[in-house]
Amino acid sequence: MPKEIVVLITTPSSREAQTIGRKLVEEKLAACANIIPQVASLFSWQGKICREREFLVVLKTRQTCFDRLVKRVKSLHSYSVPEIIALPIIRGSKDYLRWIRNATR
Repeated sequence: MPKEIVVLITTPSSREAQTIGRKLVEEKLAACANIIPQVASLFSWQGKICREREFLVVLKTRQTCFDRLVKRVKSLHSYSVPEIIALPIIRGSKDYLRWIRNATR
């Protein structure tokens, strides 16, 4: 199982995406946060189909940071059930993967 992961989080605003991304990088729970503005999200919530404009935060981190990262995101996020999804990095540049490991704790 890969040690490094990509975590996806959506937020309702640019400000919230910036705050969450910055805190996670400052606290070394993520090495990097990319913020993709204005994604169109379609989802089922409380029996209704919803369409919202959201901001996607793409984080690079390690599996060992995931549980703490989830806890921190939940403390900062305005959604009652925020999207926090981890995907394995199957392959990557050795130098980049080493940087992720060194930039997180």
